[in-house]
Amino acid sequence: MKTSSRTKYFISLITLLFISTFAVNAQWAYSNKPVSVIVAPDHDDWNYKLGENVNFNITVLKFGNPVKHIEIAYKVMPEKMEPWQSETITLPEGKYTVKGGTMKTPGFLRCAVTAIVDGQTYTGTATAAFEANKIKPTTTMPKDFVEFWDNAKAEAAKIPMLPKMELVPELSDRDIDVYHVNIRNYRSNAKVYGVLSVPKKEGKYPAVLKVPGAGVWGHFMVQDEHVKQGVITFEIRIHGVPTISKEPNLHGDLWNGALWGYWNINLDNKDHYYYKRVYLGCVRSVDFISSLDKYDGENLAVYGGSQGGALSIVTAALDSRVKYLVSYYPALCDLTGYLHGRAGGWPHLFDKTNASLNNTPARIETSKYYDIVNFARILRTPGFYGWGYNDAVCPPTSMYSAYNVITAPKTLNIMPDEGHFSYQEQKDKAHEWLFEKLLSN
Repeated sequence: MKTSSRTKYFISLITLLFISTFAVNAQWAYSNKPVSVIVAPDHDDWNYKLGENVNFNITVLKFGNPVKHIEIAYKVMPEKMEPWQSETITLPEGKYTVKGGTMKTPGFLRCAVTAIVDGQTYTGTATAAFEANKIKPTTTMPKDFVEFWDNAKAEAAKIPMLPKMELVPELSDRDIDVYHVNIRNYRSNAKVYGVLSVPKKEGKYPAVLKVPGAGVWGHFMVQDEHVKQGVITFEIRIHGVPTISKEPNLHGDLWNGALWGYWNINLDNKDHYYYKRVYLGCVRSVDFISSLDKYDGENLAVYGGSQGGALSIVTAALDSRVKYLVSYYPALCDLTGYLHGRAGGWPHLFDKTNASLNNTPARIETSKYYDIVNFARILRTPGFYGWGYNDAVCPPTSMYSAYNVITAPKTLNIMPDEGHFSYQEQKDKAHEWLFEKLLSN
C-alpha cells in the first residue's frame, strides 16, 4: 500500500495524540518521566465497604528510588468535589500515608498529590471505591422517553438514505476496500460521514459500527485494525462534515469556531438539542450497514469510548439490530449528579463552571432525554464495559449510575488506576469478548 504525505501526517498525529493522552493520565509511566508520584489505597483492589477507612500510600520516586526531603501537597475529596482535607508537608524519606477517612454513602474518594522536583511539577492520583455497585442515579426518566425516541426514529426513517461511496485508494489494498461514505440523516439536509472498510473476499461478514469520542476530528487515515479479522467496519463522525477532507484545517476550524462547546447547543429544547441528530445518526448508520450486500444480516456490534462509549449504549438501546456493544468509560451519564452534591458525567453540564448557563428547568429536563442512564434502563443488548477509578473526565460515579441500572447481560472490566484511557490488556479482553461472539456464528 502506498503511503502518501497526508497519510504520514495523520499517522504522526494520532501517535502524538495517544502518547500525550497516556502521559497525562498514567501514573506508572516511568519510561516517560524521571519522577513518578505513586498514590495507592491500602486495599489491593481499591474497594472498600461503607464506613471502612482508607489509607492512601504516597511515594515520590526519581529514577526508581524515593526522593528524600521532598515537599508535597495533597488533597482528599469525593471526585470532582471540594477537598475534605488538604496539606503541604515535607517527606524525609519520600514516603507518606494519608488517612483518608471513609464514606457513608456509595461513591469514590480521591487523593490527588503534587510534587515539585528540580523545578518540574509531577502529580499522582488514587481513587478508592465505596460500594460502587450500590450507586444509584440522580436523573429520572421522563414518562414519554420511549415515545419521544420512537417518534424521532419514525420521522428520521422517512428520509431516503441516498448513500454515496468514494473509494479511498490510500487505505485500500488487495484484501480490503475502503470507502469514504456519506448518508442522509435526520432532517433531509443533514448527513452522516464515515469510513467503511469491507473485506474483498466474497462472502457474508459480521459488522462493527465504531462511534467517536468527543471533539471534531477527521479520519486518521490508518487502516482499521479489525477488518482483516473478517468483519465489516464503519467508523463514523458525528458533525455532518466530511470525514476525509481536502481542506486540512476544516475540523480544527470548526472545533475552535462554530462547534466549540457543541454539547450546549439548543440544550433548552429537547427537539432541537445537538445530540438528537447525533443519536439518530447512529441509528441511520445501522441502516446503512444493514443495506450492505456483504453484511451477514445478523451479527452487528457497536464499539466506542468516552462520547463513543455513550453512543454505543444509545445505539444498542434504540436499535434491536445491534446484538453486542463495547463501551469504554462512557460519557453523558447521570448529568444531574452535580445538582445533588456529587459528580456528574462529561460534559459536566451542571458543575460549578457551567451551572450559571445550564441550571434551568428547561435544560435540566432536556438532559433527561439524552442521559445515558435512561438508555441504560431500556437496554436489552449484551455488553462489555471497561473503565478505571482515576478517570477525571468521565467520573466513575456517573458511569456506575448507568451501569448499575442495566438489566441486560453485562461484563465489567475494572483497572482501578486507569484515568481516561484503556490499557492494552483491557482492550484485549474486550476484543476477545466481542470477536468470540461475532465470529462464532
